Amino acid sequence: MSLTIRPVTKQDYDQWLPLWDGYNAFYGRSGPTALPVEITRVTWQRFFDAYEPVHALVAESDGRLLGLTHYLFHRSSTAIEPSCYLQDLFTLEPARGKGVASALIHGVYDRAKLAGSPRVYWQTHETNVRAQSLYDKVAERSGFIVYRKIF
Repeated sequence: MSLTIRPVTKQDYDQWLPLWDGYNAFYGRSGPTALPVEITRVTWQRFFDAYEPVHALVAESDGRLLGLTHYLFHRSSTAIEPSCYLQDLFTLEPARGKGVASALIHGVYDRAKLAGSPRVYWQTHETNVRAQSLYDKVAERSGFIVYRKIF
């Protein structure tokens, strides 16, 4: 399989949207718990706004999108350089185990290096064991536990 990792383009929307919907469904955001359409619309627009720190890469093979990743840069109180947070990563089921997710992660690594960021980090749900087997190969577990408060 020939695979290209590249920035998303406006022409990708019709193929990006099912990937985005699949990602959200994986985390229980579908049907009555789906994200509001406005969030999807604004997320999509942010990828093409030069003032936004949010970016998207897609994995493409033979004109078909097989996966996506969204990442953003932010300031940190412990470094001068920006940190890179890999926020979303999703591949189609038939593409799993074929190096697509790894290629997307490495695509983010490349963009982070170009931006002068010395660190890429992300989180996943503790039940996402399949993804963790990949993550353990391409990064190290930080040992931090995530807490949150939703309003």
